[in-house]
Amino acid sequence: MKIGSLEHRDAFCSHFEQTYIDYDPETLPWPVLDDAALHRLRQVPFWEEVFYAERRAGAIVAAFTATVTDPVLKAALALQGEEETRHANLIRVMRDRYGLDAPERPIEDLGSNIETSFKDFGFGECLDSFVGFGLFKIAWQSEFLPKEIMQIFSTLMYEETRHIVFFINWMAYTEARRGWLARAASPLVSMRYYLRAVRRMARMARRGKEANDGKTLAAIQVSTFLDDFNFRRFLEDCYSENSRRMSVFDQELLRPSFLPQLTDVALKALRLWGRRAEVETRPGPLPPLYGAYPSRGAAGRWDVVS
Repeated sequence: MKIGSLEHRDAFCSHFEQTYIDYDPETLPWPVLDDAALHRLRQVPFWEEVFYAERRAGAIVAAFTATVTDPVLKAALALQGEEETRHANLIRVMRDRYGLDAPERPIEDLGSNIETSFKDFGFGECLDSFVGFGLFKIAWQSEFLPKEIMQIFSTLMYEETRHIVFFINWMAYTEARRGWLARAASPLVSMRYYLRAVRRMARMARRGKEANDGKTLAAIQVSTFLDDFNFRRFLEDCYSENSRRMSVFDQELLRPSFLPQLTDVALKALRLWGRRAEVETRPGPLPPLYGAYPSRGAAGRWDVVS
């Protein structure tokens, strides 16, 4: 399948529509939480930011959809807009049901160029979801919240994955249709938008640190609600969970590659560094004292290190 062809367009649009899940946030099987679970849910630091981001996402996608003339793309984009709005409604229902601190603050200006805003949103969603995959896996394994709540969130994560696959294919299709120069520059364009997404996340993290309001979406804050947080484990979980979630979609469709490749390189470097550190801290040959007194050496530091 040639990227940029009508076959490509029909494939990623039809796949997006065929994998749609119909549900109403109001009628989901929301569980009754005990005091401990309710406290943990309320302590999650980013509900206000997630609520705002989903509401703004729905507005961006709806505004961009209105500018699209291709009927096939327009229909798929309209469906995504509905899903983004539904995500916001899901957070609203959960906020009202469990008393979460997530006020509905006004949506900022969407920008003068709505296509640029849509691309910023799309690449930002790629970054946020990649981080979110790791956090979700850790939270699930640690039983941070009851499985009924986590299952609802799992549906949300599935839809976010669909959005990412759709966006990456839309981006590649759009750039390919603009000619060979746009295709050649596509990696640089993607890098630019990813850097903008990273800067946006960094600003959010810095704002949360300065204000200490506990309401920003930042991976560094995971330690406030997950015990024994380890950065290498976190990267491994982001990478493995991203691979698992992406694997369920049509293999002919494109998937985000920049963040997984970057994480793979980082993990290899961390493993190499860990092995070197282990070798450097491992003791050398046993001194004569250990040979003369084996009973003392049996519980020596060599046994512990090795």
